[in-house]
Order: sequence, then structure tokens, then C-alpha cells
Amino acid sequence: MPEEPIVITKVVTNDDYEKAKKSFNDETYSKEEFLTLAKMYSDSFRDVKEGELIKGKIVRVVDDNVIIDVGFKSEGSIPKSEFKEYEEIKVGKEIEVVLESVEDQDGNLVLSKQRADFLRIWEKVMRAHETGEILQGKILKRIKGGMVVDLMGMEAFLPGSQIDIRPIRDFDAFVGQMMDFKVVKVNVPTENVVVSHKVLVEEEIADQRHAILDSLEKGQILEGTVKAITDFGVFVDLGGVDGLVHITDLSWGRINHPNEVVKLDQTIKVVVTDFDEEKKRISLSLKKLMPHPWESIEDKLHIGDKVSGRVVSLTDYGAFIEIEKGIEGLIHNSEMSWTQHIKHPSQVVAMGQVIEAVILSLDKEEKKISLGIKQLEPDPWETLMLKYPVGSRHSGIARNLTNFGVFVELEPGVDGLVHISDLSWTKKIRHPGEVVKKSEKLEVIVLGVDVEQRKISLGHKQVEDNPWDTFEKVYSVGIVTTGKVVRIIEKGLIAELPEGVDGFVPSTQLVPNKVKNIANHFPVDDVLPLKILEFDKENKKIVLSAIAVLKEKSEEEIREYLDKHKLERVTVQDILNVDTGSIDTSDFPIFEVPDDNRPSSSEKK
Repeated sequence: MPEEPIVITKVVTNDDYEKAKKSFNDETYSKEEFLTLAKMYSDSFRDVKEGELIKGKIVRVVDDNVIIDVGFKSEGSIPKSEFKEYEEIKVGKEIEVVLESVEDQDGNLVLSKQRADFLRIWEKVMRAHETGEILQGKILKRIKGGMVVDLMGMEAFLPGSQIDIRPIRDFDAFVGQMMDFKVVKVNVPTENVVVSHKVLVEEEIADQRHAILDSLEKGQILEGTVKAITDFGVFVDLGGVDGLVHITDLSWGRINHPNEVVKLDQTIKVVVTDFDEEKKRISLSLKKLMPHPWESIEDKLHIGDKVSGRVVSLTDYGAFIEIEKGIEGLIHNSEMSWTQHIKHPSQVVAMGQVIEAVILSLDKEEKKISLGIKQLEPDPWETLMLKYPVGSRHSGIARNLTNFGVFVELEPGVDGLVHISDLSWTKKIRHPGEVVKKSEKLEVIVLGVDVEQRKISLGHKQVEDNPWDTFEKVYSVGIVTTGKVVRIIEKGLIAELPEGVDGFVPSTQLVPNKVKNIANHFPVDDVLPLKILEFDKENKKIVLSAIAVLKEKSEEEIREYLDKHKLERVTVQDILNVDTGSIDTSDFPIFEVPDDNRPSSSEKK
């Protein structure tokens, strides 16, 4: 035989024999002997596939490599690093390995002990997944979304939601802990494993949960642990079953967030208010175990009491004040100032501000309390008549113009009304803007003070003497004068007389026949000859007639009047036939006086 024998693999055919014989060039063995020896040699090797878990024996240790005989045509080696620290590396010891490759580039077997260890664990994990067997593992570290678990030497993923039935607030506290797990998911291609501890807890408390649900009824008082706090309420663990205490059921008073009342992991007693069997939804209340603050309200609060409270709500009509938890009162805008007209409570108070107020009314049945803050100071209207007596003269600022008059501010928070009829002795004012503009100063006289209705009546024309005593002599009935057209109105026009006073000329006293548009014939600034038909000193009314003057003129003067005013269809005789007697002016708009439409203090509420 050659000095370096060639390794023979499965020589069992005649062709193999001829090839082997040429290689050996040896006639020592007969064909039958050679084939028998070759078969025995071939049978000594195992038919192993790559990736298969096989057993091998440690034959020697060379430096950092452990040489393994797996009964194949050649030996394989494994780095010492694949052995765990506590494992003994001893020649002759049998271990399990995985054949990763029949030969590497040097022709050696490629073996792996680590892979063999993993496959052995993987088989147990797969079996546990199928049977539901409980496995023990150690939590190694925290990662995004959960934890990494050492499961018999392989890493598994434990989602954060699968650690416990309660929300986890400190994940780091679980690192290093040994826990029981169930394999809930296995991904064979990627060899990933997901485990859960929560399912074990749920199984343990399943009977307890059913017992609680079966015994639940409204009004039942239970003890539980605050499991989670949200903006809208608190979830309470009742021993495997969760219930919700809505934010409105935590306290009789207003709260901004549930954490003002309870803390996480706090043990509290609650009462069952509702239970949806289909959805397994339990509604709880904490406040119903506390006495309602309104039950003994009459022992604590009385009308006229001064109380202190925090502003908890602002509305368009007022501010709500929390006197104590569950007891609130309303300060209406009208009860915030004696003198100022408050349009919104934010002009006086702010959210969260602690203020004092006086109880004005208390209704236990309706659970309503009316409060006032202006009552903390004396009512200035009680002394206002001393400061603004009737007949006194003052200077104010025009703050608001209305159709019926102008409101004049005498001092901050105190204003009175100058009615449109009290703006001028002589002019027929249609709107206060004809006399004064907003923010302008105006001289006024106090005409009256109504403390109950909180009204001050002012007059502007009264600053000067009433000229109608003089007008009575100047413009007595029958006197002829002139007037300048200042305004065309319904049923006639307004003419300004020499003394600056306005008079009314009915259209029937301008032309005998009805015309479509008086302004086309009697334009503004046109000067007319006029006779006084009526003088009413009390109602400050002067009625005039142009035709009454013409009737005393010559025919030529009448024609000049008609030509001047383009009255082609009117004849001299038409003018002479007009009756210029007494005229009923009671329904004429020029003599209607607008009402004082100011709201009283009670109407403002």
C-alpha cells in the first residue's frame, strides 16, 4: 500500500474497483476481498446532511480549537468560545453539534456547537408553543416596545403590553427579574419568539373576574386600585376587572384633571353606578360616597353673608364662583358695578382669581346662589343726587348716540341721557349727530335723577334761556315774515325763521294743487314769504303759510311767485280759492317726539 493511503468512499461497483486498482497499483487483494474491505470502510461513515443535529466525540484540543469526531471521513473543529464557561472540555466527551458544511476551503468539516445548542432550545420552545407549557426566563434588557428575555439560552421578545395586566410605569425595574412566560408567537423563518407574562396573570385571575362580574349590581361599594389616569377619568382595577370613574364623578366640585383627586396605585373605595353586561363596561363614582355639599347648605351660608371663592367659569352673562367644592354661585354682569355697564365679566374678574362677594339669594332646591360684588361698596346712586342735584350745570363727554338721544358721561361709570327733544329750543332735530359728535364735550343741565331706575335725565337746550317767551311776541298769529327752506319732509317743508327758529309749512300752504316732488319747486335755501297761522308755545310749534301771504298780493305778484317756483298748472284763482284757516297738524311727523328707550337696571339683567 502507498505510504500516504488515499481515502476511499463507498467502493462497491466493478467500475469503482477498476479505478481503485489503478490508483493503488497493488495486487495484494483479490477483487472480492477488495470490495468487501471497501464496503466495510464505506459503512463506517455516516450519511449526514448539512444542517442536521448530530453527536460527536472530543478527540483532542489544539490551541483554541476543539477537534470533534462525528464518525465522518474527516474530523471537524469547534472554537473553544462556543462552549459555555461552566462546560467541561474533556477528550472522549460526547457532545451535540450541527454540520453546517461538509467541507470548507481546506476540506475540513464545518461544525457548530452554538447552533446545536440553539436547535435543542428551539425544539423545546416549539413544543412549549404547541402545548402551552410555561417556561421560565430572565429579563435581560429594555428595548423599544418591550423587553429582551433570556429563554433557556435564546433571546425572546416580551412586548411592553404583555408584561402585566396593569400599565407598566417603570420598565427598568423588571431588568434582571426571573419570570414565567408563555410562548405566544413563533416565526420559524426568522427564528423569532414572542412571549407573554400577562396571559398567565389573566388566567390566574379569570375565576376572580367572573366572580366579580357575576356579583356586580348598582349601588355596590367596592375597593380598587387606581390603574390609569386620563384626561377624562380614572381606571380602577377592582381585582381583575377594570371600571371607569368619569372626571365628573370624582368630586362634587369642579376639577381640571383627575390627578387633582387621586394618584396612581392609590387604593380607593368606589360605588357602582352602571354596568353594561354586553360590553363588560363598569361605571363607578367616587363622589357619591361623600356627602353632597348642598345637603347642609342652610347651616353654612345665608343671604347677606360675605363669602370668598375662586372664579371657575366666565360666560357672556356673568362669572361662576366656587365657594367650596360642589357649591358655586353666579355673579351676574349687572351685579359687578353700581355705575359701569359691564358687557362681559372679564372686564372685572379673571379665571382662577379669588374674590369676595355677597350672597344675594340662595335656592337649595334648584341649587342656585346669586352673588354680587358691587354690594361690597356703598351704592353711589344713594349720594348721586347730592353731587348732581336737579338744575345743576355740568360738562360731559358724548359717549353714545342713539335715535332718541345722546348719552353723556358725567364721570367714569356715571352717564345721563339728553333726550333728542332737549337738544335744541328752536331746531327740529332728527338725530343727535346734528348737534354733537361722539367724544365731543357737551354742556348739560340735570333735569332729573331716578335712583331706583338708575337714570339721570339731562338737557342741553336748558343751558340757555327758553326763547319761546320772546317768540310768542315776535311770531304771533297773523304776522308776516320770511323763512329759508332748510329741509323737505313728509307733507311739507321746514323753514328757518329770522330768529333761528324752525317752522312748518304744510304742502297745502305752498301750492293749492298736489305736486309730485315739492323739492323741484321749493329747493333748500329758497326764501319764501310766510304768514304765521299757528303758534303753540307749549309744544314749541309754529305753522306757516305762503299762500296766505299771496292772497293779499296783486295778481302780478302772484304770477311772479308761480313762475319762480315753476307752477305752470296753477292759476291765480287757484291761489285765491285756498282756505288758509286753522290746520290740524297733530299727525305730522315733524311734531312727534321719540320715546326714551333706555333700558332700566332691571331690564339690563
